[in-house]
Amino acid sequence: MSGTRLSICMTTRNRATFIGATLESILCQANEQVEVVVLDGASTDNTEEVVRRYQERFQQLHYVRLEENSGIDRDFAKAVDFSSGEYCWLFSDDDVLKAGAVQIVLDALRADCSLVIINSEVRSADLRTVLEPKRIPCDEDRLYTPQDYDHLLIDIANYLTFIGCVVISRTLWTTRNKEDYFGSYFIHVGVIFQQPLPGDALVIAEPLIVVRYANASWSSRYFEVWMFKWPELIWSFPSVPDMVKARVCSQEPWRNPKRLFLFRAKGSYSQKEYVELLKPRLTSVRERAISRACAQLPGRFANLISFVYRLIFRPASYLLDLSDLANSPFCFWRIPAIKWALIKSKTI
Repeated sequence: MSGTRLSICMTTRNRATFIGATLESILCQANEQVEVVVLDGASTDNTEEVVRRYQERFQQLHYVRLEENSGIDRDFAKAVDFSSGEYCWLFSDDDVLKAGAVQIVLDALRADCSLVIINSEVRSADLRTVLEPKRIPCDEDRLYTPQDYDHLLIDIANYLTFIGCVVISRTLWTTRNKEDYFGSYFIHVGVIFQQPLPGDALVIAEPLIVVRYANASWSSRYFEVWMFKWPELIWSFPSVPDMVKARVCSQEPWRNPKRLFLFRAKGSYSQKEYVELLKPRLTSVRERAISRACAQLPGRFANLISFVYRLIFRPASYLLDLSDLANSPFCFWRIPAIKWALIKSKTI
């Protein structure tokens, strides 16, 4: 399709419950400059039926169904391959756009930047509770030149763990190495930071996306992703100084007992993770003992202590952490309605 300025590329698998709301929020504001590509990684629910209904309304919605799932990184690479726009917006299959978002992005693309990052509002999985009004704490748009490569990494890398915020030049995407980042869960971060960008990067301060928090498809691998996949990716970039990488994340966060305690409280760290992931890496008797003790802690105790700590000291991510703690199997709140009432109220 000639004349397509923006391709909204989405991968999905078994998200029939959410993808309808996502497509509705996009298609109600899409125009002739926009196409939508939905790549289905072999869903076994009625995702195809839902998408086909929207396809009848919008001829520039392209649905591609794979015979087998190849993982989120490969699927996003394939989705871009099926697109034709000058820019690709790598969108999530469960989040929603705010009114006017598409036109704001199209206007921003007139600057011909290599990359556009879009701010978001974070809500609970049911979208009822605002956990963070702005994921990137900035009031004005920011422009980063290629010389600001290190500053860009420091300022937005952790935000980029949310793939739906990325609008990238299709030429840049297609000419950079992607294979090395298959299986990382964050192929887009690898494409962006494997070397400095050829052009500017723009961060749009206004939150144009509403994110469903704690609804990621890889939630069951939460510990592995944050303790290993993410730091290994950040520390793999050869042109980034170590002191810059350290500003983004620790190289070996799994050695930190406080992190292990929090992950235990969230229900993501147990004896299974200790035996399979930590024990083979730990050579110190002391480290093994501490890591094993964290894995064997009573989960409800860890959950309670972590909750009280966040109420008292309120670290930067306390609302998101409280959400994780509330969704933990060890949560000491018995009634779900009370969980969200507490999080939503100003008492926290």
